[in-house]
Amino acid sequence: MTDFDPLRTVLWRNEILVELLHRAREFDLPGWYLTAGCVVQTVWNVLSERAATHGIEDYDLFYHDSADLSWAAEDRVIRTVAEACEDLRVDVEVRNEARVHLWYEAKFGTPCSPFPSTEAAIDAFPAVCSCVGVRLEPGGTWRFYAPHGLDDLFAMVVRPNPVLAPRAVYERKAARWRSRWPELTVLTSR
Repeated sequence: MTDFDPLRTVLWRNEILVELLHRAREFDLPGWYLTAGCVVQTVWNVLSERAATHGIEDYDLFYHDSADLSWAAEDRVIRTVAEACEDLRVDVEVRNEARVHLWYEAKFGTPCSPFPSTEAAIDAFPAVCSCVGVRLEPGGTWRFYAPHGLDDLFAMVVRPNPVLAPRAVYERKAARWRSRWPELTVLTSR
């Protein structure tokens, strides 16, 4: 069992992330998490003694709603979140993970089976260290999801995830991260 206390302690240092956790809970999106870059990069920033928000391009708010797979439904959520978070002056990337299979192959050249949950989508992120999600449950309890644990994340190791991501996607992401966090150890892709 993974001890998430160190992760919670580090994430508290990113005031934007913590504020987004509170706001996201109010959107009542099914299976939502703040995930990927904003979580991982906050950890790297704190470990490397940078400002907690250094280099974070966007804050990923992913959810899973298979009841309506239309772009219009997802776009309504995107607009609602953008309006509610406008004062934070950050890009909040909202994605319905139930829809990813509809566009993934056209964008990345690899087919993607439908994800049955946001957790299944997190399982398929390109790097093992980025397979992490956090949300606030009713009552304010922090809930974490990290199928590979936190060892790579806290060791600043970027390792390819064999689950889905094409090699080129992993390599682009790893190169971009390495340019901002040269302390990272980037392992070669499979």
